[in-house]
Amino acid sequence: MPEDKSLIEIKSIWPKTAPNINNVSKYVLKYKNELIVIKYGGNVLIDRNVFNNFIQDIFILNKLGLSVVVVHGGGPRIEKELRKKKIESKFLNGLRVTDENVIKIVENVLIDFNNDIVSSLNKKGPKAVSINSKTNNIISIVPDRQELGFVGVPYKINTDLIKNILSKSQIPVVAPLGLDANNLTYNINGDTAASAIAKKLKSRRLILMTNVEGVYDDRKNLISEIKPFDIENLIKLKIVQGGMIPKIQNCIDAVENGVRGVVILDGRKPHSILNEIFSDQGAGTLIRK
Repeated sequence: MPEDKSLIEIKSIWPKTAPNINNVSKYVLKYKNELIVIKYGGNVLIDRNVFNNFIQDIFILNKLGLSVVVVHGGGPRIEKELRKKKIESKFLNGLRVTDENVIKIVENVLIDFNNDIVSSLNKKGPKAVSINSKTNNIISIVPDRQELGFVGVPYKINTDLIKNILSKSQIPVVAPLGLDANNLTYNINGDTAASAIAKKLKSRRLILMTNVEGVYDDRKNLISEIKPFDIENLIKLKIVQGGMIPKIQNCIDAVENGVRGVVILDGRKPHSILNEIFSDQGAGTLIRK
């Protein structure tokens, strides 16, 4: 457990909707010397109240001595900027078609949002470090299908930088951008970027914050835990469909490649991260072997 001073500070800001703080110590021990990768995405990106709750949750995890890597998306913010410039969005199998004009906008929006997260965390106290295509780039990519334009697939992650930041009890905040062999910037699907980082670091948990509660069964009931094989069947039966398919495929890929468990949860719910990490029932759907 953290020192008394830290615990007193945490008690004073512990949210009412979070689990009982008196039970926190056993979960801190569970995640001690482990890594948690959190992907902050979906429509929760544009709700400032949700944003402030998210910042508070990450601050608390850091104060408790847990190692956290934040990866963020930017879809709704990118959409807003493209509409302003009267550029129509096109998607192919859930991935944004990104030409030369669009990649400039995508990069600017993602870096602005990255800086917003970093500065908001730094105001709270913990030192957050920006990682993006212009500052501390860690993701090398190969281009995805040609028709997608500047959309990349991670093939190499520089984990040394992340480990160095974590060793100082700081928080890496990663934008889903990468560079190709010619140092050209490419957009990366946020879930794909988070999954690639979690796999490389063999994280204990990968948490995907989004705007749905998790994975539902054929009766629209939330599934609390499911194995990769069973979730693949839900895709085959078309119970899981649309934009959830690439998200689920990233989850399965992560679990099959060294990540102990992946959670999809509703980021709109106040302090959903704390409820996931510091309770037995968790939040959302846990996918693990």
